[in-house]
Amino acid sequence: MLVALGKPVLLFLDYLGQLYELTCKILESLLRGKIRGRILLNQIVEIGFRSQPVVIITGAFVGAVLAAQGLFQLSGLKMESMGGALVSVGMLRELGPVLTGVMLAGRVGASMSAEIGTMQVTEQVDALRSMSVNPIDYLVTPRMIAMIISVPLLITEASAFGITASWVVGTQTFGISEAWWVHHTQEHTEIADIYIALIKGFVFGILIVLISCHQGLKAKDGAVGVGKGTTRAMVFSSLAILIINFFLTMLLNVFLPIGLAN
Repeated sequence: MLVALGKPVLLFLDYLGQLYELTCKILESLLRGKIRGRILLNQIVEIGFRSQPVVIITGAFVGAVLAAQGLFQLSGLKMESMGGALVSVGMLRELGPVLTGVMLAGRVGASMSAEIGTMQVTEQVDALRSMSVNPIDYLVTPRMIAMIISVPLLITEASAFGITASWVVGTQTFGISEAWWVHHTQEHTEIADIYIALIKGFVFGILIVLISCHQGLKAKDGAVGVGKGTTRAMVFSSLAILIINFFLTMLLNVFLPIGLAN
């Protein structure tokens, strides 16, 4: 029993140690200023620009269905005009960051792991080292910076489209007064909600890059290993986002209002 319980714990601690080591290497790369501008711009296009259709569709339909479901429940309480506030706060604080992070873990994280993993098993990473090119500088750091820049913007975009879609559903489908809908949305949406969305986006972006690039750099056993690493990258990133989101929600809802008040 001790072996059965202890082995997974030790493997998990070893995995956390490997992620910590990769984090230190990335920080060292940033401190050295080894930023490759062309690769960084390409990654911003790949991560940010090309992820927009997925993020927009996800945000819009999540906002629309949240509005519809909320209005069905609020109609019994004669509080339909509060639907806008419900969607606005929900999209900014929780649904926008989490769903955008999970979608990016599937689209961008899996792509990162597959690309770097393929380079690893075909010895292209070793070739970079032989040419005195640090693989972290060349492969990981540009992706980290691009993700940190892109994810908060994509979360903002998803939340904006979700709030807009909820307005369409509430005012056009359910016939709620536009003035009351906008009034309650503005009244109950605070600057803290926006800060929470941006902070979560920043953290989720770091998690996706660390986990995905780590799986790529540790890939072995040819195509089979690349496929397994890609699956792990997507699953581990999604689980990490869901778990860390809980702790961020607890911390930010306690400390952020205090900081804004001060």
